[in-house]
Amino acid sequence: MSAIQTQATVAPTGVSLYARYALAGAIGCGVTHGVLTPVDVVKTRIQLDPTVYNRGMGAAFRQIVKAEGSGALLTGFGPTFAGYFIQGAFKFGGYEFWRKTFIDTLGTETAQNNRALIYSVSAGIAEFFADVALCPLEATRIRLVSQPSFATGLVSGFSRILREDGVIRGFYSGFGPILFKQVPYTITKFVVYERVLESVLDAAGPREKISGATMTALNLGSGLVSGIAAAIVSQPADTLLSKINKSSGTGSVTSRLFGLASELGVRGLFLGMGPRIVMVGTLTAFQFAIYGDLKAAFGATGGAEIAKKKKE
Repeated sequence: MSAIQTQATVAPTGVSLYARYALAGAIGCGVTHGVLTPVDVVKTRIQLDPTVYNRGMGAAFRQIVKAEGSGALLTGFGPTFAGYFIQGAFKFGGYEFWRKTFIDTLGTETAQNNRALIYSVSAGIAEFFADVALCPLEATRIRLVSQPSFATGLVSGFSRILREDGVIRGFYSGFGPILFKQVPYTITKFVVYERVLESVLDAAGPREKISGATMTALNLGSGLVSGIAAAIVSQPADTLLSKINKSSGTGSVTSRLFGLASELGVRGLFLGMGPRIVMVGTLTAFQFAIYGDLKAAFGATGGAEIAKKKKE
């Protein structure tokens, strides 16, 4: 009996540890993006049809419900949940893996002195692979939201895009803008979160003495600040992503992006900023809160920490 208890309390390592990080990240991202599908629908409609939805977020909600029914606010829920579940696994699991890899390679002292760079590079690499997995489902979501009659759901929408446009044009025409959106977003998200959390932990005292509820609140607050910063940084590319996925289009992806950016201008690139700050700030706060709580629940406590300790 004691042998079983001892074995059960051994902290996970290797694949077991990173699988737990990945699952915690997948649940956090899938749930938060799924719950906020109505906000994302409104944000996407404002970006794609600014002449129709031109009276703010609240008015856009009412317009959609009046014209199409409340069910329209859940358009794209399937690809949203599935896409961000997969992306969250790659993002959070990958971030932990690459951060630990760089710390082991550079040594703790060097890593600690260059921790913002390590956070940035780790987040950027993790996000690249996460976007490879996310892009087809994000393209499907945007097509369903922008053209409600296009298909009845995830499977039919995915199949129709594959059949009519093929893999590259159908699913990856938005890969450039999704990288331009998600990589700066994720780098900002993790760097700001880590630095804000480091500061509040300095004020709150040793982490091992902080209660679970307090740690959840600190994760929520740090995540909210990082989410707002990340939303602003990545807004122009988010608008381009919505536009380029609205229809198949002609010409190269690069030429289409430059054409859209020129057509929209600076003001147009920041369409939907209000709803997106609400959405991204909220979901990022809850992502970090859920991720932190699930890591603790899964026993995934073996990650590398390089935050500077407050001098006694």
